Amino acid sequence: MNDVGSRDSFAFSARVLGALFYYAPDSDQAAPLVTALTHSDWTRDWPLPDAPLHPLAEAFSRPAIEPLNDAWQRLFIGPSALPAPPWGSVWLDRESVLFGDSTLALRHWMRDNGIVFEMTQNEPEDHFGTLLLLAAWLAETGRDAERDQLLAWHLLPWSARFLSVLQENAAHPFYAALASLAQLTLADWQSTLLLPIAEKPLYR
Repeated sequence: MNDVGSRDSFAFSARVLGALFYYAPDSDQAAPLVTALTHSDWTRDWPLPDAPLHPLAEAFSRPAIEPLNDAWQRLFIGPSALPAPPWGSVWLDRESVLFGDSTLALRHWMRDNGIVFEMTQNEPEDHFGTLLLLAAWLAETGRDAERDQLLAWHLLPWSARFLSVLQENAAHPFYAALASLAQLTLADWQSTLLLPIAEKPLYR
């Protein structure tokens, strides 16, 4: 797990981050991960041995007035406007809409590569958490070429901006720390995997 270039370490970090962004913190998928990040020494197992993770560990466990579930609802569900919407098309489409051209491009790419990914909620496939879970699955099944295409074409062109805005506007220590951890991890993937990232204009 400490070999950041290995398929297993990639899949591990992608699956953990994907679940924490996509599922409610009290869900079966995310609750054990929330417990691990707030109560255990997870930094020694995270596949970024040279990154400054201890300040993030402190932030994850910092008390907050707002309950964690309420923060997740506010940041990723609504009903109020989301400070950092987690769907790619909101950042990549000129009109900042859901199901934009970038979502359709992702769907076409998935179809062309024979990828069927079941969504548990009625929403676009380009959710940040969903794309991380898909990347983990591609790594776990040995489809490294498709994993790299997914990252380079459909996730990394907008993820840094999304995570920066989320970190600045999370207003909750857990999700601000989660955004920072994701920033460090995705930057490491880009460097380690030597990915040529597609250049796409951002509209937010």
